[in-house]
Amino acid sequence: MRNLLFILAVLFTASFSNAQDYFDLFKYSYNYADLGNIDPETEVDTEVSNTNIEFYFPYPISAKTTIIGGFTYENTRLGLQYNADRSNLIMTRLNLGVKQDHGNKWSGTYVFLPKFASDFVGSLDTPDLQLGGLALFEKRYSSSYSLKFGSYVSTEQFGTTITPLVGLWYKSENDKFYINATLPIRTDVNYNFTEDFSLGANLVTSIKAYNLQETDSQFYVQEESIRFGLYAAYAFFDNTMILRGKVGYDTTDYGLYNQGDTVGAQILTFQVSGDDRTRLNTEFDSSIFFGLDLIWRTDL
Repeated sequence: MRNLLFILAVLFTASFSNAQDYFDLFKYSYNYADLGNIDPETEVDTEVSNTNIEFYFPYPISAKTTIIGGFTYENTRLGLQYNADRSNLIMTRLNLGVKQDHGNKWSGTYVFLPKFASDFVGSLDTPDLQLGGLALFEKRYSSSYSLKFGSYVSTEQFGTTITPLVGLWYKSENDKFYINATLPIRTDVNYNFTEDFSLGANLVTSIKAYNLQETDSQFYVQEESIRFGLYAAYAFFDNTMILRGKVGYDTTDYGLYNQGDTVGAQILTFQVSGDDRTRLNTEFDSSIFFGLDLIWRTDL
């Protein structure tokens, strides 16, 4: 079922954005859901709060080359075993890369993405470190339309995840409607009713793993997340500060596994060699979520 939802997310949303006419320097997101147990005989649930903070620093060094720097912090707090014990799943990541103009309306974005992902209850060690990278090629057709393709690869506790990417940036001639996304990672569709007020929809997905230090690194958590939301947004200070209120559907699952129990390579949510792991907790059910975004944006 979750594989089907992931495919639908790829097919029915649109993609990435470096051809866009704005740049988000800072973004704070908070989401809350009450996720239940998919086992019908176990009527228990857990409160799940997710906080995400992102900083980005573009630095042009020539007319064709821009250095990209940034930092991402994410904290998900939940009960993995549907009891009073709660865990913090924390991810800190550096975003280090370059965007290069290759000429003939082609450009490429190449980013190195090292991260620590664990519960951060002790000293960071090798099991907490994971390495990733992203490469995107863009063909710009006009000032309001471009297409992209590429891939994201990351080492995780369960193996190596490989995510093909397809991108689109589009803005209408009257500047009221835009689509900005990276399939299948992130999508934003927005319509401006006034200069300050807009309605839209966004999709955020992720696949990552966290080492559990509190168990002496005997276990890890695999997160497979799809959050689709509708939002109302209001802009302040000439559209440089944007506040969004969101409501949507959260299908995130947090699987608990023994350290060393792996699947090898995984493309999207599909394991290339199958999945023979023994899961140590039950699957999480889907739920409505509520959220808030605060964005600091600048025009390009």
